[in-house]
Amino acid sequence: MLLHEKIVILDWFHIHFVENNGMAFGTEFLPKIVLSLFRIVMIGGLIWLLRKMYQKNAPGIITTAFSMVLAGAIGNILDGMFYGVLFTESTPFSLANFTSSEGYSSFLYGKVVDMLSFPLWEGTLPNWIPFVGGSYYEFFRYIFNIADSAITVAFFILLIYNKKMSQAFRLIEKK
Repeated sequence: MLLHEKIVILDWFHIHFVENNGMAFGTEFLPKIVLSLFRIVMIGGLIWLLRKMYQKNAPGIITTAFSMVLAGAIGNILDGMFYGVLFTESTPFSLANFTSSEGYSSFLYGKVVDMLSFPLWEGTLPNWIPFVGGSYYEFFRYIFNIADSAITVAFFILLIYNKKMSQAFRLIEKK
């Protein structure tokens, strides 16, 4: 797909190809190398944490949620590590191509591919809404990938089962 190309599957579900250079929602408040190294350290910490959880028989729902965070983090870091090395740059006018020579960036500096879009509602807001009335609005305009989805679902699982998460951490603290 071309950069920013969109395929409408359903009115509320699109495949929309974008590349994300930063963190969640495309924010870029850290240099890319710092973000990449932070992700690698966090993956190491998650592996250590999951190992402890399995050793202590922590609740399955909690180990599953942290496994989902780990899987999502690994997916995103692999994109950041290799996508820029293995592919040429995507543009709205040319496809990214697998390259055996030189990609568009160096190791750890690649972008993350996002492609899932769920624009649940779009239109003009009613004029009676203060400050934004009469302007175009798209509800849930964010574009994300499967790795992001795994992390988000895990976050909600951990919120819902926060007592079990506390129990899991108490188990880990015991010798």
